[in-house]
Amino acid sequence: MTSPTHANAPLSPEGRRRLIERCRIRPISHVAAEMGISRATASKWVNRYKRFGNTGLLDRSSSPARQPSATPGYLVQQIESMRREHKWSASRIAFELEQAGTPVSRRTITRLLAQLGLNRRKFIDPNGETNREPQSINAKRPGHMVHLDVKKVGRIPDGGGWRVHGKGSEKAKAVARTKTRGARIGYIYLHSAIDGHTRLAYTEALPDERAVTAVAFLGRARAWFATHGITRIERVVTDNGSCYRSAAFREAVGTSRHQRITPYTPRHNGKVERYNRILAEEFLYARIWRSEAERAAALETWNRHYNYHRPHGAHEGQPPASATSAHVDNVMASYN
Repeated sequence: MTSPTHANAPLSPEGRRRLIERCRIRPISHVAAEMGISRATASKWVNRYKRFGNTGLLDRSSSPARQPSATPGYLVQQIESMRREHKWSASRIAFELEQAGTPVSRRTITRLLAQLGLNRRKFIDPNGETNREPQSINAKRPGHMVHLDVKKVGRIPDGGGWRVHGKGSEKAKAVARTKTRGARIGYIYLHSAIDGHTRLAYTEALPDERAVTAVAFLGRARAWFATHGITRIERVVTDNGSCYRSAAFREAVGTSRHQRITPYTPRHNGKVERYNRILAEEFLYARIWRSEAERAAALETWNRHYNYHRPHGAHEGQPPASATSAHVDNVMASYN
């Protein structure tokens, strides 16, 4: 499928309707230049509108209309039936099909079984039904699971980057020239810790993601959670980054259990990954920043907003701090 577009994008269905209206009274090439698209693209939408009307302005699937080499539907049904009824492996199914005079490669069968959700035998009940259900990771109490992660974001040059001045501007070109001369603006690393039960989150902008930095951050995060009544952290959940695999971090975890997720499976650390998305949408890119110092200074305000004011779906529209019963009033009073 084509990628979704927002309502006012230049070539959303609404933008295409505007294109058609302008092309009624003006040359296509002029309208295309005005809207920042090629003449060929403009002609494509005009022709689709002439053939199909408003329906032709909607996004289409990017899959081909015909796939001569695709596995026939009756064979796919036969493969699914063999898998469900006999729980045969892909190699066995390929052998049986070859004996029946309809050969299909083992690799194709493996791919089809994955698409059908039958690639693991444990996903199939004895009656042939699929038993695969998504499993949720739930913390039973505050401190039961604290999730850690690092989000790497580019530094903002003084005066603002291309988001302020626009791509192709003199300021953006000057920054590009410094890169070609070997200068690098670099990155900032947002270290975050979030309690899986209360969703309380603590974030710091730090210069790197080395083990010593992660260890120091964990210590400050422990102290911050303690002010909210979470004095004992039972489990620390992280990905497999080098800073979390270090001996120093292992010692810093102490009596807590350090649980590293399955490699290349970020959903196992989904709470902090979702928080990173919120952080990007509502803080990092929600407004225009004119320097890295300005954005770093606003991070504490963001932490306060997220924990004490922003409604959270996990707490029926209440902020994460509402889930803690100790020390919240004292902490809030210190901010006022």
